[in-house]
Amino acid sequence: MPETITVGIAEGSICRVPDKIGTIALGSCVGVILYSYFSDYCGMIHVMMPYNTKNDTRVYKYADSGIEALLADLRAKGLRKSSVKAKICGGAEMFKQLPGNKNLTIGKMNIEAVKETLQKHHIEITAEDLGGTLSRTVVFDPSTRKAEIKIPGGEKYYI
Repeated sequence: MPETITVGIAEGSICRVPDKIGTIALGSCVGVILYSYFSDYCGMIHVMMPYNTKNDTRVYKYADSGIEALLADLRAKGLRKSSVKAKICGGAEMFKQLPGNKNLTIGKMNIEAVKETLQKHHIEITAEDLGGTLSRTVVFDPSTRKAEIKIPGGEKYYI
């Protein structure tokens, strides 16, 4: 029976058809989904911070080290880096009203770091759902390559 693999905050995982992979409560965090049209495998990370500047062993917590670790995990399953695509969502401005936090918020910083790291690895972003002020829940189905997104109080939609 197919299951949905849950990726927690600052975690990463891979899955294979017929399973799905998902994460909840993407506020200022960014969910990065890596997949290929030539494989039944996909992966997801729940990025909490932009850069791993102190070589933290919790690599999936950060955009840069998390994307690199997930790429390595997928390459170990046979994916060619040249075929990998990305879908990204999250990066909401959850803490916009906090004093002294008017210019560059953690959501924006996470988005920029994710995009920069994907570009560095020549990974095309095929769809994105970023920003806003509400959290998101996302579930990716590697058999359809669609990500189902749900915002609290809203309808489900797909990217």
